[in-house]
Amino acid sequence: MKDPVTTVSGITYDRESIEHWLSTAQDTTSCPVTKQPMPRDSDLTPNHTLRRLIQSWCVLNANKGVDRIPTPKSPVNKSHVVKLVRNLNVPEFHSQALKEMEEITGESEKSRACMVEAGAVKAMISWITRRFREGKFESVEECLKILHLIWKPTEDVKEMVKENGDLIDSLLWVLSSEMEEKENNVSAKTHALLVLRTVVEVTSSALLERLKLNFFNVIVALTRENISSQATKAALRVLIQVCPFGRNRLKIVECGAVFELIELELNKPEKSLTELIFCLLAQLCACADGRAEFLKHAGGIAMVAKRILRVSPATDDRAVHVLSSVARFSATNEVVMEMLRVGAVSKLCMVLQADSDKGLKRKAKEVLRLHSNVWNNDSPCIAVYLLTMQRP
Repeated sequence: MKDPVTTVSGITYDRESIEHWLSTAQDTTSCPVTKQPMPRDSDLTPNHTLRRLIQSWCVLNANKGVDRIPTPKSPVNKSHVVKLVRNLNVPEFHSQALKEMEEITGESEKSRACMVEAGAVKAMISWITRRFREGKFESVEECLKILHLIWKPTEDVKEMVKENGDLIDSLLWVLSSEMEEKENNVSAKTHALLVLRTVVEVTSSALLERLKLNFFNVIVALTRENISSQATKAALRVLIQVCPFGRNRLKIVECGAVFELIELELNKPEKSLTELIFCLLAQLCACADGRAEFLKHAGGIAMVAKRILRVSPATDDRAVHVLSSVARFSATNEVVMEMLRVGAVSKLCMVLQADSDKGLKRKAKEVLRLHSNVWNNDSPCIAVYLLTMQRP
């Protein structure tokens, strides 16, 4: 424990843990130990005696590498946060107010909830767009950090964001800027992408359909730079979210996203990143331009085939979907033979033999039947297997 508090049930918990328990309750909640009902806004009384005992123990065991826990600050209240929000617009108090808000945001979930209630989300959005219009980068990084941590799409926030093209332009401005210090540059862009990911989730379809080519150029370029794993994942999620709207799919393809996705996957990223790559790749290969770009890459088909049955069921599904799109709509003789040569056909046969989802097996079987005549003639092993497949 770092900040022991006692609940109305008489049991002492660490503040952060019990606040999380109360805030994540679906309907009603109770004391984890006594099961006594406890309202979400239950009073939590600091247990000073226990906290001093813990601190004394830390001091006694300092020679064993135990650090003394600091004396916790008093819980933040809404009126204080409202005052800080107002001070953002007062030049002489702005920096101190923003610094204090950043500290409050990092304290606990209850502190972040208090920030939301005080209107800090809308204040951060307004401040970021204001800085964009002024062309001043000062304090933008701090605002993005705070906004990412306290983001909660309440009805008034949704209303403020859904048609807010200035906010998207502001975030794009941050993503296109270069700061002197590399560390600050990475941090600002990472948080801008994290905020953009949450913003596009509540943006209106009409605004998403109007996104310009430059938007996609910037996001795709950031996947190429791969400034951080967190930033790359956020960039891919943004592209996945906006892809279905209007001509966005074609715009993403035009920006060279298909090539970048294949190159990114060839570097053998972590599982969660691979799943995002294949999710977006499957969407892009649903159009003719996307498939054409996919087939231009010498390692595209081989890479997709190699990942099947090696990453996750989600990746398997998207990978088979890519091969299905190519085999159905872009299957020249050269492509069909390449699928055989690089092992895509063999992998599809393995899907039928593996303990895979029935839907996935059905997709794989459909792909195999599309060009079974060609593959039967050129590969005796494949021919034997295809001949044993049951006809519908």
